[in-house]
Amino acid sequence: MATPSLDELSAQLESSSLRDRMVALANLRDVSAEEAVPLIKKVLNDESLQIRAMAVFALGIKQTAESYPILVNIVENDPDYSIRADAAGALGYLEDKRAFEVLVRVFYEETNWLVRFSAAVALGNLKDPRARETLISALDGPEVVLQQAAIAALGEIKDVTAVDEILRFAQAEDWLVRQRLAEALGNLPSPKSVSALKYLEKDSHYHVSESAKISLKRLEEAGYPV
Repeated sequence: MATPSLDELSAQLESSSLRDRMVALANLRDVSAEEAVPLIKKVLNDESLQIRAMAVFALGIKQTAESYPILVNIVENDPDYSIRADAAGALGYLEDKRAFEVLVRVFYEETNWLVRFSAAVALGNLKDPRARETLISALDGPEVVLQQAAIAALGEIKDVTAVDEILRFAQAEDWLVRQRLAEALGNLPSPKSVSALKYLEKDSHYHVSESAKISLKRLEEAGYPV
């Protein structure tokens, strides 16, 4: 089937049919960023939250000079928390270091846990070592999902100095926390990481033990003695 033209996609995005608008957004994956972003902007205020979420996600993938300021405006001002969360996540996809201050501010000032979770994940995607302090603070909070995100992000930014901070979760009740720990340690070469991974390799939950084995192999392949 032939790929729709830009004019056809533009018309579809203005259709009263939700399905037409969704299909048009999906078809933008084959369109260059410069051509896609003006079309994405047409549905950023769509009546459908699903369409808006797809559009926000698309801005993180289709990167132009406009993508960053639009996403910052959404994450800071949109009334819907799920859209703010999507925008925070999309800022992480951009891997634009300018987003660091924005995401840190969102993490500390936002009241909704989902938005804070997305900000923590995005900080990991930025791979900016300055995120350490913010991510460490998330480890001390009561929300388990934020602990998961922070552990994963500390692995993403490869902060070996955080190993002592995250090892306290080796016996966490939530297996997903233990799995995130096992995954993160594979990016944090140190004797303590190896020791913890060998412990987690014997974890009762299959996903945790498998993640530990994969991380040990990753460390070994990187030349670290295990």
